[in-house]
Amino acid sequence: MDDFTRRQALGAAGAAGLTVVALATPAAAQGATQGAAQDALVRPPAFSALHEPRPLRFDPARLTGLSERLITSHWQNNYQGSVRALNVVEQRLAAAMADPDFPAPVYGGLKREELHRTGSVILHELYFDGLGGDGEKGGSLAVALAAAFGSIDAWEAEFRRTAMSLAGGSGWCILACNQHTGSLHNYWAWDHMHGAIAGVPLIALDMYEHSYHMDYGTAAARYVDAFMANLDWEIVEARYQAALR
Repeated sequence: MDDFTRRQALGAAGAAGLTVVALATPAAAQGATQGAAQDALVRPPAFSALHEPRPLRFDPARLTGLSERLITSHWQNNYQGSVRALNVVEQRLAAAMADPDFPAPVYGGLKREELHRTGSVILHELYFDGLGGDGEKGGSLAVALAAAFGSIDAWEAEFRRTAMSLAGGSGWCILACNQHTGSLHNYWAWDHMHGAIAGVPLIALDMYEHSYHMDYGTAAARYVDAFMANLDWEIVEARYQAALR
């Protein structure tokens, strides 16, 4: 709501500014344009308000095969750490825009970190919000997956193989609806910035070792079993329906 209000205000201000320039004399118009350009150099961009961590929507003590200690550590340290880092990066980007001599390569580094942290926050929220169910597949997504892969078991086998290709390293296994092709795919993501263009994530499985090492050590396959057993397919179905709109 704040972003929408801000855009409305900026749009109205921009329209008003154009009206003033159009009615002014050529010399005054040139001065106004130069002033606006200089003002743009020193005014920070309209970054969003500080991001707040999203609370868990389930009781972590009630999951099957994923300990409360693991989930709480993952949510507090890794997810919230990315939320805090994203806030710092966006504040530094805003401050950098106030300095017309700020080095472009350094700004580019901040923009890369902004992309990295944004991906981490979103994927972690998809990951946690997808837990808390009983793993029972259903709904129109299950039907669509069976049609796309030949059977729901064939989809799950490919999803698991994609996940295990990341075991012992880092990354995400993501079931996504590709809105460009209208198809369903299991995508491999080496880090928080890998993602298919036009791919809307439906299931996000964190394969970084911090997501399972506390419970399973290097036994990543057992962690994938536990993740699948705790998926809330009503949530996943709702995401699928939203992606189809």
